[in-house]
Amino acid sequence: MSRLFTASDFDFTLPPELIAQHPAPERSGSRLLDGRAATPVDRQFRDLPGLLDAGDLLVFNNTLVIKARLFGRKWGPQAPASRSLPPEGELGQLGSGPALAQATGGSVEALIERVLPGTQEVWAHMRASKSPKPGALVRFNDAFDAEVLGRCGPDNGLFHLRFPSDPFALLDAHGHVPLPPYITHEDSGDDVRRYQTVFAREPGAVAAPTAALHFDEGVLADLAARGVVTAHVTLHVGAGTFQPVRVETLAEHKMHSEWFQVPAETVAAIAETRARGGKVVAVGTTTLRALESAALGGTLKAGARETDIFITPGFEFQVVDRLLTNFHLPKSTLMMLVSAFAGYEPVMDLYRHAIAEQYRFFSYGDAMLLARAG
Repeated sequence: MSRLFTASDFDFTLPPELIAQHPAPERSGSRLLDGRAATPVDRQFRDLPGLLDAGDLLVFNNTLVIKARLFGRKWGPQAPASRSLPPEGELGQLGSGPALAQATGGSVEALIERVLPGTQEVWAHMRASKSPKPGALVRFNDAFDAEVLGRCGPDNGLFHLRFPSDPFALLDAHGHVPLPPYITHEDSGDDVRRYQTVFAREPGAVAAPTAALHFDEGVLADLAARGVVTAHVTLHVGAGTFQPVRVETLAEHKMHSEWFQVPAETVAAIAETRARGGKVVAVGTTTLRALESAALGGTLKAGARETDIFITPGFEFQVVDRLLTNFHLPKSTLMMLVSAFAGYEPVMDLYRHAIAEQYRFFSYGDAMLLARAG
């Protein structure tokens, strides 16, 4: 009979000084814990090409992190009927008329969770002393007003906002890098560059696919020279990736949903890798979630859709043979995923080894390479 796991099984004590607050000076200068065999091996990330074989396939998540954090103030509980959002060309002109005379509400912090395709609308987490009501305006960064349309998302936990123009452009101009909650410094120009992969292409993530942050042009060139093939998926990482599981019984946990796309070219590349006897290596848990979600029916299928897949021990993997991943938060869904992939006891042993050897943890930390159990 298989073991029935609870959230507490995935808890561990991490010395605070091992939480990386900044990335390594060079992307590939981080450490790599090789956990494929029974005895772990301490390596450098730039050793990775030598650990793979010609014909293996590395699959990356090419999502691009948007500047999703905004700061602002509420402009009254309800917008007057005659009041309208400023024209796009006047977003920086404040106080233009009595309707915009005074900010009457408190401060607001927003984290944009999702930009709705083809619209000027977004879903957002919002922190305020009083939740803004439908029809209220929030002025962000003293630059533009967003209208509150209502509540949305799982359990109505998000706010539905309408921006006055293209959300991606406004966020790029006025937003902040959405650093994880355990990183204590304010975002800087270095974070703009380093909390982003070198192959990021598709905007929409509010958290980085962190295992891919270690790759630089030198490592990519060494992989190509070794004959390792690459492909990509897109999964826009949501803020839920940082949420711990707050119930002991895993079946009671409600997983957050994320949008992903697996291109037909990637499906073909995986089939070709299988045919030549190569390994499919997922770069990060987000890539693994996309691939295994696309194969839930038993066959890997191309296309775009939502996934709320919750991978726990006992899950039957269909696609991924190797996993490159960073170290994850205690009691998180990602701890459960890597334990399902490589085995609970081996993963907990690897975490104990990493703590003893003072590896750097979480988004800006070091990486490990895992083989699928069984």
